[in-house]
Parts: sequence; structure tokens; C-alpha cells
Amino acid sequence: MRKLISILLCFALATACLAGCANPKTDTGTQSDVPEPSSALNVWCFQAGKADAFLFWNEAGAILIDTGESGFGKVILEKLSELGIQRLDALILTHFDKDHVGGAKKLLTSIPVDSVLQSNAPKPGAEAYEKYLGALREKAIEPITVRESMELPLGDAVFTVNPPAQEAYREDASNNSSLIVTVQHGANRLLFCGDAEDLRMAEFLGIDPGLCALVKLPHHGQYQATLKELLTATRPVYAIVTSSDEEPEDAETRELLDRGNVKTFFTRTAPIQIESDGIALSVQYKND
Repeated sequence: MRKLISILLCFALATACLAGCANPKTDTGTQSDVPEPSSALNVWCFQAGKADAFLFWNEAGAILIDTGESGFGKVILEKLSELGIQRLDALILTHFDKDHVGGAKKLLTSIPVDSVLQSNAPKPGAEAYEKYLGALREKAIEPITVRESMELPLGDAVFTVNPPAQEAYREDASNNSSLIVTVQHGANRLLFCGDAEDLRMAEFLGIDPGLCALVKLPHHGQYQATLKELLTATRPVYAIVTSSDEEPEDAETRELLDRGNVKTFFTRTAPIQIESDGIALSVQYKND
């Protein structure tokens, strides 16, 4: 009997290995051939309306993507204090529009930030951008302008920062210069598209983003020609849209998400918490 059980166990293991090799990606936007992380990854999507601010943290530290509008730095700092986070491993500024860099000055002058990653399209003369530069000078921080793909580890999570291919774009120069960030945590891949417009998204899609469990839609849910291709390529289970009641996402965008059965969350409704254990992914509204 023991010999028979041993044979059956070996057969089961062999079958599982073959199945894993034959299907490295699943239909839920995950990869099944990566090791399971030893700790969870949490993401807090701030209720910033038509502005971006996303905090990631685990046992190893914390990373922030974008800082919302002017004055929003205080909200971010309150959340960091609530979580007991006393420093940031990195601040990633996808681009320099005021709804992404507005809270940077308050943040940088109030908490240690180990590194700042930024887009290659400055906005000289813009108030929020100039305040950001002043905070960098005050704290003697030398930002990294991302011109080649970079990887940032955060414990078991890996952030890949993809830069724009061009130094300058004729159309929508600031938005099209957005850094696009992919976060891989075990089998879960999350994609944050900044405000990338068609030119930038076409570049990114050309490198094959792969399946993603969750996509933060580009440019506040405005409909654009590459959006269908993005959702077809990534096949997300979840989507995040940063829009407001005054400036909602386009109806065409919602229709596209509905047709794809993508469960969509909106930052105008409430803060959104994402939890990944490396296999399962939980996304839900959280009322403070």
C-alpha cells in the first residue's frame, strides 16, 4: 500500500509540473511559475479624485507613486503616520502635471525619501513643479531622471519603471512623457500608466506588458485609441480610474471596461486598498 501511495504522489507531482510548464500565465492576469512571496504587499489608492497618489508598503519598506494636487501632501503624511511609516524608499513622479506633483513639496520637506525618480519632461514656470524643485534644493536631493528601464526591489515586490522613448513629444508632451510602472509581486502583476496618451501607450504596448491582474488606467479614464489594445493585451481582472464627479471618465471607457467584465474602482468614491499575498489579489473600497 505504501508503495502504491508513493507512486501516486510521484504521478501527481509530475502532472503538476507539466501543467505549470504548459501554462505559465493564467487567465486572471497572473503568472503561476514565480515563487510565492514570504510577505504581503499592500497598496493604498488615495481618494484624490482626478489626481494620482498610490502608496505601496510591505515588511521591507514603502514606495509612493505620485502625490496628488497641491495640499495633498498633508493627506499622504497622515496616512504614513497612521501606518507607522517614517520614511519612503522611493518617490516615483510619473510626470510633472499639478495633479501628480502637487503634494511633493510637503512630502519631501516632511519625511526622509531615499530616492526620487522623475520624468524627463520638466515644466519650468509651473507653480507645483517649481515648488517641487525648491523642496529638492532644500533637502539636497538629486532626483533620478529615468531614461532607461529601471527595477526597484521592495522586499518580494519588484517595481519596473519604464521611461518614455522620446525626449520630447509634439503632442501632449507632459502626459506622453509619463513613467509607466509595473509591479510584480509573486504571481500578481499590477500596472500603473500615469497619464500616458496614445503615443506613449503605443510605445509601451510594443514591448508586450503581459497579463496584469490590475491596471490603473491612463489619463483619468479618458477614452483613447490604444485603450482597447491595452485591455486586450493585459486582460485585467480589476481596474482603477482616477476621476472626479466634475471631470468623470469617458462613457466609452466605462463601456469598454464593462464589455471586458473588468471590476472597476473609482478614486472619487472612497480610498481603495489592494492586498496581494503573491497568489490572491484583494481590491476593495475602504472608508476611513
